[in-house]
Amino acid sequence: MRADRALGLALTVAAALFWATPFAWMFVASFREGLPVDIASLTPAGPFSFGNFASAWASGPFLIWYVNTIAMCGGILLVQIFTVSLAGYAFARLEFPGREAVFAGFLAQLLLIPPLLLEPNLATLVRLHLYDTLLGAMAPYFASAFGVFLMRQTFRSIPIDFEEAAKIEGAGPLAILWHVLLPMSRPALAAFAIISVTSHWNEFLWPLIVLSSPGHQVLTVGLASFASGVEAGSDWGVLAAGTLLVAGPLLLAFLAFQRRFVASFVASGLK
Repeated sequence: MRADRALGLALTVAAALFWATPFAWMFVASFREGLPVDIASLTPAGPFSFGNFASAWASGPFLIWYVNTIAMCGGILLVQIFTVSLAGYAFARLEFPGREAVFAGFLAQLLLIPPLLLEPNLATLVRLHLYDTLLGAMAPYFASAFGVFLMRQTFRSIPIDFEEAAKIEGAGPLAILWHVLLPMSRPALAAFAIISVTSHWNEFLWPLIVLSSPGHQVLTVGLASFASGVEAGSDWGVLAAGTLLVAGPLLLAFLAFQRRFVASFVASGLK
């Protein structure tokens, strides 16, 4: 038994080191200025400097990319919280014809490969005159099949006695949802928010297709154009600094709220 635990621990440590090595290289390279061959190694070759970050920031409109990315992720999350909560409540508590069939249709969306939806979504945005707008980039994500499933399961796990007590006090369905179910579902909402913001912060293909104006680009698309210019000069320190500017906020958020993140996933039943 001890041998199995030791082997599992060794494999876990090896996987963690394998996962962390690119981040360690990116972090060290971003703070070092020198020849590309020196930057490509992790051996110290002089004092660290913030010069690469200054060069990266000056080489691209990172402020605009940050604003667009935050607006896109925040807008998607706000609408998703509204839609998945209402749909989850409907599937968990309301009785209507075909409820299980409609819910199965929602779950079927999880089986679709995202690239299959690129063409119909793009055609819809063009017809609605939303192409090359942040609203158009956000619109396909306003509903989330995973979020509906998560909130349905969360609401069903809450004893119905709380709702019956609220009904005795004269509360309607929306009041019950707002004042009873949602406050008791905060761990699930936090877990969903983590997944939503992380996935859309890292989204690349869809914003690349639907956002063509430089002023509407998000961090991932902007980083790609920034990297193509930096790689021409093999300035790996500046490239690493630009990459850290994009990935840094998520890494800092994880380090700052690591315990809360884990608690949210455990409380919501996600693994």
